[in-house]
Amino acid sequence: MNRRPAIFSRFANRTTARLLLALALFAPVVAQAEDLLIFAAASLKPSLDTIIATPEVTALGSVKASYAASSQLAKQIEAGAPAALFISADQDWMNYVDEKKLVVAGTRMDILGNALVLIAPKDSTLKLDIKPGFDLVGALGKDGKLALGEPNSVPAGKYAKAALTQLGIWDAVSAHVASAENVRAALNFVARGEAPLGVVYRSDAISEPAVRVVGTFPDGTHARIVYPAALIAGHDSPAARKLLDLLHAAPEQTIFRTYGFDAPAK
Repeated sequence: MNRRPAIFSRFANRTTARLLLALALFAPVVAQAEDLLIFAAASLKPSLDTIIATPEVTALGSVKASYAASSQLAKQIEAGAPAALFISADQDWMNYVDEKKLVVAGTRMDILGNALVLIAPKDSTLKLDIKPGFDLVGALGKDGKLALGEPNSVPAGKYAKAALTQLGIWDAVSAHVASAENVRAALNFVARGEAPLGVVYRSDAISEPAVRVVGTFPDGTHARIVYPAALIAGHDSPAARKLLDLLHAAPEQTIFRTYGFDAPAK
């Protein structure tokens, strides 16, 4: 009569052990599923870091961002990087990801705009009127370099090359270019005094007190600066969709405006 309780106890212990093992194996999967990784253009770092820290975003779970040139991020997504959301600094690299069938249909939207500016260290007294044929090479001095994102792949560099070409001075200044891996790196060249001038986004200049804006490149000298965002195939989830909606919502857009972005050009 004493064996049934013992057998039952052993059965219960085995059942409990299996349940605990199943929960232990399943727990990392649940945690991973709740993580949201944003791949975002480097110029978004100051503003997006602020937004990620808001209660509305933290309520979604663990949200992290990886920042780099849009070109680098697009190639990493193509290689299988686990990004749930991609925000590019131009349409070209979002198109690249889209053409690879890596964008969740119906989720792509333009969320921000920006402007292109010429910057100098904050203590510089240089004055330049950005217009066709302006003497940018002379302003650089004998050995000075013009810092900008790599002009054939990094969006900010592509915009800069287009603007300087439109203004008729790219051929003259191209030999003086110090190419950077992304626009924030170009900003840092000028902020540290390693380059007397640089071309970055307005938002970058606003975020860095060690530089000042010399001038803004006129509309029409380069393609409109637009930041498209989209969910990435294989990582679609209600939380990811909510995050994308939040980035387009009024409170978060107000934060972006504070950092120098504006509404996407129509």
